[in-house]
Amino acid sequence: MTASASTTGTSPEADPASPAETGPAEAASVNRPNQPNRPNQPNRLSARALTLAYEDRTVVDGLDLEIPDGEVTVIVGPNACGKSTLLRALGRLLRPRGGAVLLDGTDLARIPTKKIAQSVGLLPQTPVAPEAITVADLVSRGRQPHQRWWQQWSEEDERAVTDAMERTDVTALADRPVDELSGGQRQRVWIAMALAQETDLLLLDEPTTYLDISHQVEVLDLVRQLNHERGRTVVAVLHDLNQAARYADHLIAMKGGSIVARGRPEGIVTAELVHEVFGLDSVVVPDPVTGSPLVVPGTPWQAAEQD
Repeated sequence: MTASASTTGTSPEADPASPAETGPAEAASVNRPNQPNRPNQPNRLSARALTLAYEDRTVVDGLDLEIPDGEVTVIVGPNACGKSTLLRALGRLLRPRGGAVLLDGTDLARIPTKKIAQSVGLLPQTPVAPEAITVADLVSRGRQPHQRWWQQWSEEDERAVTDAMERTDVTALADRPVDELSGGQRQRVWIAMALAQETDLLLLDEPTTYLDISHQVEVLDLVRQLNHERGRTVVAVLHDLNQAARYADHLIAMKGGSIVARGRPEGIVTAELVHEVFGLDSVVVPDPVTGSPLVVPGTPWQAAEQD
């Protein structure tokens, strides 16, 4: 895109005061792809003492974060908890008030935008397409970070765009204006543009918005496939906790701008955590298909029986 181009150490050791964290042993019951072994190498994307604010309202204050390389990380939390704000900062759409986001150990603020866009792709929550642009043209804009003045379009660009459109099932829409599409179709086109960018790190802010349940599953399956087959590191914000637990290797639960818990979903998703983060009474059981945690809300409201 670039959504990011057009706008745009090791994990902290756990201690009693740190958010809950789990290790790979606790994930043994869930079938997840093998993750790359990178001993003693820092993760590519991280944050140190990160403070984020809008004018005089602080949303995130002094947050430390490691994004595990080669994994799907999902950020969850109630509305206005700071999860989308955090994702915007990771993609350099929001300048930190304090601290820094680091890419390969360097402060994002010190890296040229085009270089960032060659490594980090970002699909924001409410992207806006230029008026009357067609689907094929919009998806093609994902290749801008890879083009040079002496070579504006290449066979590699064509392959990347064709592959992205096929994977998101928008090939048949290629000549349609984006502003004539349904909300779900537009969302798939934006995802195609992010995929065409072919970055090692992909940031997705609520990528299943506007999609019906079938296309939600298709998109999240595609994310897992990209991670497994191409080693992409993915960070996504999702509202659906059960989808997050099903697809994430690494789950981050936020509340009030802070990280409450992080780790393997099967190690941290409990009824106590759901109540602490969302204020919801629930029962957590194994998903009958994947074995991942499945949150079942408490008894729904019922009218009192009359004598």
